[in-house]
Amino acid sequence: MVTIARRGLLAGAAVLGAARAAGAGWEPSQRVPDPAVEILDPAFARYRLASATVERVATGFRWAEGPVWFGDMGSLLFSDVVNDRIMKWEEASGALSVFRKPSNYANGNTRDRQGRLITCQHRTRSVTRTEHDGTITTLMDRFDGKPLNSPNDVVCHSDGAVWFTDPAFGPNPHESMAAPELPGNVYRIDPKTGQASVVVEGVAGPNGLCFSPDESKLYVIEARAKPNRLIRVYDVVENGTKTANGRVFYDAGTGTPDGFRADVDGNLWCGWGMSEAEDGVIVLSPQAKLIGRIRLPERCANLCFGGLNRNLLLMTSTHSVYALYVNTRGAGTC
Repeated sequence: MVTIARRGLLAGAAVLGAARAAGAGWEPSQRVPDPAVEILDPAFARYRLASATVERVATGFRWAEGPVWFGDMGSLLFSDVVNDRIMKWEEASGALSVFRKPSNYANGNTRDRQGRLITCQHRTRSVTRTEHDGTITTLMDRFDGKPLNSPNDVVCHSDGAVWFTDPAFGPNPHESMAAPELPGNVYRIDPKTGQASVVVEGVAGPNGLCFSPDESKLYVIEARAKPNRLIRVYDVVENGTKTANGRVFYDAGTGTPDGFRADVDGNLWCGWGMSEAEDGVIVLSPQAKLIGRIRLPERCANLCFGGLNRNLLLMTSTHSVYALYVNTRGAGTC
């Protein structure tokens, strides 16, 4: 593991220049409640902490993604995709360091029930697991003898199975992708046999995914749905091994949902963009009602819950990571 000084990281970030201009002058609110945290329905009022404001805890990245909380380290790991590295942010000290470089253009990350890091890697078109001793195991890079496309987001079921999306989005802005040989699917890797199965198919660009708190439902972003992105929902059936009854949960309209997580009450906290009017996070009730919004100066690609009580919302956005304490906790391991 290589550690770098925050000063050096920020100095190197100067090359981003105009790309970060929209958020360059951003300052945390001096007012509470923070006007960036908007109550759109009375149901959201209980989740906003009046004394909490949005904070920018790290910046200088080139497409921050895949946040995952490691409570035993008191740290957030997340992908800095275009810079080909996984970063580590420590809550107690605010220290920022490089956890892994190169990362094979890591994107989505999660943690399994044994505390190991699970990562979607674009360059190797694979899903990997970092063992406790630091070695990296490839869980899957092919299906039916054909290479995966570009594994994007990943979650773990309580039975130990790894579920992930595999759209044909390409490895990163600097590399071209070979013609896809598989359709964009959602896969399940069985924890006992290591065998993979297709659990969702027929989705145009499957992207972010998450389970409901009781794991009876799987939510999937359809990123290339026309005319708008969609959040789809499926019933999880047959002892958590398959899905059924797929339907549209939410039409994103002009927004761009990407990664998202559920809280313990079943609300979906969704990374959102793609304009000044849209950028940030929206919160949907289990009934698909828009109840809250967190406005950010950058598009939010993904998020997770962390902190000592799992009530610190950590939001990976285009060039920065933002944090906000909320009055709920993440469901499961998110």
